[in-house]
Amino acid sequence: MASNLLIVESPAKAKTIEKILGEDFVVKSCYGHIRDLPKNKIGLDLEGDFAPSYEVSDDKKAIVSELKKISKKAEVWLATDEDREGEAISWHLCEELGLDPQTTKRIVFNEITDTAIKRAVANPRILDLNLVNAQQARRALDRIVGFELSPILWQKLSNRNLSAGRVQSVAVRLVVEREREIQNFNSVSAYRVVAIFKVDKKSFKAELNKRFNTEEEANRFLQACVQAAFKVSDIQVKGVTKSPAAPFTTSTLQQEASRKLSFSVSKTMSVAQKLYESGKITYMRTDSTALSEQARHAAADFIKKSYGVEYSHPTQYQTKNSSAQEAHEAIRPTYFDAESVGGTRDEQRLYDLIWKRTIASQMSKAQLEKTIVKIDVSGREEIFGAEGEVVKFPGFLKVYLESTDDEDDAEVAGMLPALSVNQSLAYTEIEARQKYSQAPARYTEASLVKRLEELGIGRPSTYAPTISTITQRGYVKKETKEGQPRDVIALSLKVDNPNINRQTVQETTGSLKGKMVPTDIGMLVNDYLTEHFGRVLDYNFTADIEKDFDRIAENKVDWVKVMKEFYTPFHKEVEISSAQKERVTGERNLGTDPTSGKPVIARIGRFGPMIQIGSSEDEDKPRFASLLEGQSIHNITFEEAMELFKLPRVVGAFEGKPIKANTGRFGPYVQHDKLFVSLKNHTPFSVDEATAIELIIAKREADANKLIQSFGDIEVLNGRFGPYIKKGKDNFKIPKGVDAKTLTEEDCLKIINETPEKKPARGKKK
Repeated sequence: MASNLLIVESPAKAKTIEKILGEDFVVKSCYGHIRDLPKNKIGLDLEGDFAPSYEVSDDKKAIVSELKKISKKAEVWLATDEDREGEAISWHLCEELGLDPQTTKRIVFNEITDTAIKRAVANPRILDLNLVNAQQARRALDRIVGFELSPILWQKLSNRNLSAGRVQSVAVRLVVEREREIQNFNSVSAYRVVAIFKVDKKSFKAELNKRFNTEEEANRFLQACVQAAFKVSDIQVKGVTKSPAAPFTTSTLQQEASRKLSFSVSKTMSVAQKLYESGKITYMRTDSTALSEQARHAAADFIKKSYGVEYSHPTQYQTKNSSAQEAHEAIRPTYFDAESVGGTRDEQRLYDLIWKRTIASQMSKAQLEKTIVKIDVSGREEIFGAEGEVVKFPGFLKVYLESTDDEDDAEVAGMLPALSVNQSLAYTEIEARQKYSQAPARYTEASLVKRLEELGIGRPSTYAPTISTITQRGYVKKETKEGQPRDVIALSLKVDNPNINRQTVQETTGSLKGKMVPTDIGMLVNDYLTEHFGRVLDYNFTADIEKDFDRIAENKVDWVKVMKEFYTPFHKEVEISSAQKERVTGERNLGTDPTSGKPVIARIGRFGPMIQIGSSEDEDKPRFASLLEGQSIHNITFEEAMELFKLPRVVGAFEGKPIKANTGRFGPYVQHDKLFVSLKNHTPFSVDEATAIELIIAKREADANKLIQSFGDIEVLNGRFGPYIKKGKDNFKIPKGVDAKTLTEEDCLKIINETPEKKPARGKKK
């Protein structure tokens, strides 16, 4: 048995480190947090000092038992991650394994290399209880917000799937407020004028410095251009430099991976975790842009060798975030001479991004020559302007250029032909095209993370889980849809024709790709929380709480004091809201049903947004209709709502039985006899008979392939995650190594009887 037990968080990391340390160490994984607050109660002493009552998680009991056994015969080293969560995990291990935090060896490293691991072992420290208290304060405060606000939402909205959170609710607020900005935005059009001039067989574009509000104004300008002379009035040539971007932090990595690789925030973190655990990059949760002296020297050596001395410019970046932990490093490759790595395609692509960004950050600035040309139009005050750019020395551009969120709309400046002041120019075409002003852009996952970071809300470890939570709860959805065509007017004047050509052309507007859009329930929950718990959802308050956590970590304030200052006023707000009995439905009266004379109401029901005719107090039961995909209770019209009551719609017939199209709790569908088929690319109003029959046949074939065996009320089925047994409404896993095709009815009953009984869902009695 080895004389030293080193405990890390992940099994992949354990294997890598064990190879480095050799036979004197056994390296084991605790698989993250081993303890947490209890699931079914708040677990905090709210009347006293907020002392937490931790429990070992059910799935960690065997792991803790094994670690206890080994720790009795070996010296324990704690090597959990170097952030506050990691420090707290080490403290929990001390508590459960009976270790003294004042003497147990704690080591940290931000890369898994021979040098870093052996240096850490040679320089152990003890636990930093200030970091532990900062993590405990965050966990306790988040538990209080979740446990006290969520039941209020269940009560007010009659939906137990809802939840509230200190960071998640603020993230939803950002998305909702942006959506309302877009809804309230009034788009106006103006005419943008662009000319194409030709000099020595080379054409270049120039844009007028004014946009015209009306077609008449644009037309008059083009008519003036027929007889006008065009002359270069000014040329400015100036040298400009472009600086490389800083090395990646967690947030900037998430943003750039979204732009360049189309990765979601959670995917970026998952792939980065694998790269870190396999020793290829440094720790991926950091808000620092700093590089170690050793890393800067290694990068400089590589750059000089690969590109030349003139390309090397070692730089230490200072993080703008005042609360960033500068002791940490930015995300970088562990070895700069490894330009690429093995692993999955996603790992290779993300590593390539990290490698290029880090190398570029240590390279010289790019030297460019920018030319700005002004072109007069005789008889007019307006002038055309053209810009050109020439790279004199590429510097870091030889390796990498950072993307921007709005780069799709940017025009890259090219080279201009040789021009001189007073030179006459001739156009080949001048076009005045109608352009509509754009509403603010909806957030992507990455731009939402960027905004949260700008506001000081959350920390590197919280961004990915926050976005996962608000999407899983159904408050926000990532929407991708094709844009709609819109007619715009284009007026053009060509050199060989003095007449202005007017035509209507189409442009696409309203397209979405991975944009964050709030759902009806998300908007309703946000409106209720901001009205009744404005302090908790205030951006400054949430950011100030993060600063309090930082102060706790720096031993500048007691964590219990911070908790009391928060809890006392917060709990009073909770008590006031709990005492109010009103239900929150977002009810909106659309008009009166002409047939029954009853009100038509859009509201949130138990199963989501819906339209209701009549009320529960009427003698006749109300009529209900679910909304279609893309419809919202906030903007659906009376006419659109009444169309929904024309469902179910008879689409046609198949095999002598009618086919009906309808929408329900799980979306639109067609029904044939007892078969229900979901509609994904059609609505109940647009699907035709031929399409419906195709879908019905395809569903039959899929169901036939799904059934492996049948024993009356017991079926063996193919599922999304492999074969399983179904009896009534219950599903049962088939043990690994068992061939589903060979199962008998007796085998199935044995598996069913040996499967542990599921615990009742939270809040439900068995």
